Amino acid sequence: MKPSTQEDKVIDEGRQGEAVTSVEVVASIMTSQGYETTRNAEDADVVLINTCSIRENAEIRVRKRLGDFKKRKESNPDLVVGILGCMAERLKKSLLEEEKLVDLVAGPDAYRDLPNLVDEVGTGQKAVNVLLSRDETYADISPVRLDQGGVSAFVTIMRGCDNMCSFCVVPFTRGRERSRDPHTIVNECKELFNAGYREVTLLGQNVDSYRWNLSSKGEIKDDTQPTTNFAQLMEMVALVSPDLRVRFSTSHPKDMTDDVLEIMEKYENICEYIHLPVQSGHTDVLHRMNRGYSREWYLDRIDAIRRIVSNCAISTDIISGFCGETEEEHKATLSLMDEVCYEYAYMFKYSERPKTLAERRFDDDVPEDVKGRRLIEIIDKQNAHSLATNQKDIGKMYKILVEGPSRRSAEQYCGRNGRNSMVIFDRNGVEKGQYVMVKITDCTSATLLGEYIETCPSA
Repeated sequence: MKPSTQEDKVIDEGRQGEAVTSVEVVASIMTSQGYETTRNAEDADVVLINTCSIRENAEIRVRKRLGDFKKRKESNPDLVVGILGCMAERLKKSLLEEEKLVDLVAGPDAYRDLPNLVDEVGTGQKAVNVLLSRDETYADISPVRLDQGGVSAFVTIMRGCDNMCSFCVVPFTRGRERSRDPHTIVNECKELFNAGYREVTLLGQNVDSYRWNLSSKGEIKDDTQPTTNFAQLMEMVALVSPDLRVRFSTSHPKDMTDDVLEIMEKYENICEYIHLPVQSGHTDVLHRMNRGYSREWYLDRIDAIRRIVSNCAISTDIISGFCGETEEEHKATLSLMDEVCYEYAYMFKYSERPKTLAERRFDDDVPEDVKGRRLIEIIDKQNAHSLATNQKDIGKMYKILVEGPSRRSAEQYCGRNGRNSMVIFDRNGVEKGQYVMVKITDCTSATLLGEYIETCPSA
């Protein structure tokens, strides 16, 4: 029997990382019970689809995929189709009983139970476990890396979220915030480095609120054990090796402190890049979103980043057309974008998600055509800012971690600099996983084009 883990393609890096790490944890659990993974769904006896309920489009894609597998079951009744993650908890009844698209439903804290759930399906039953946990972090599970020979890996440092942003379903589908033992994180990063990986991205819904042996109020839980905050954890990971590049995602503006920025500046192998979602540039909208900060607070954090971290790139998330958003509030977002000049942004129209605070408190009253027009204005402005930022890099030299051939030509390789910019350059004999110096010669709004200068020696 060969179960195949499938992941939904998601939009931003943090969501993609969460999807990848979930799939790798599931693969580890299943292979420990004698299963084998396959990249070809046609060969699979068990298909597990990882899902996300954050964006409506993600759910639409998952439903389409489930429809495809339902057709396959007509010719192969023994095929087991399961759904994992956020959609599993929220739509379990619909997917199992009403639409009859799946045989198995497992929430994000129930992956250890998957082998039992598959066995239960084999007895002719529908299998469900969507219980959320206050403790589960999968810290003792070594993920099966499905991209053997990869360069970059995601490492989950915490699960769940306590923030209760009014538009977000995460607290209801992933449970309360809990942090992972820092020593298990460091050991995982060491194992990755020894296996040839040269970059790790530390993942959490809100990495800045990572705390080990500390309560949400900052009180020590066990006075016989050391405490660790996110700045200290990041330093521990940076010390694994100067040749291991460290990234993190995602930060929350209300929790980002100067000690994190100071650690970033201290270590050359911690990337000078921060994803700091703003969502809106108007304080009144931020209040309705229950974000916990004002426009002024957010801009103060931007000023701190610019002041403390040399040449730091900043990206963000922006939602257009949130409940009650006026034209004046939309223009405040545009003006904030001009003030910050983000290097990148992930931009969306607001879509109401079931069970959120916004669904209960507000009307989704901004017309779709207005949401669309505002989103186009946001995207156009961001494209202009991205192009202007990239043009400033022409003539500069950057240290690039080579990820492999570019999509367009095997004769060109690509990789990212510490600011998370994708750089494309002629191969010149370099190999995947090497650090090289590249001089930037041209750009688009999304990509830097460069000339290989030299390969960097190992530290």
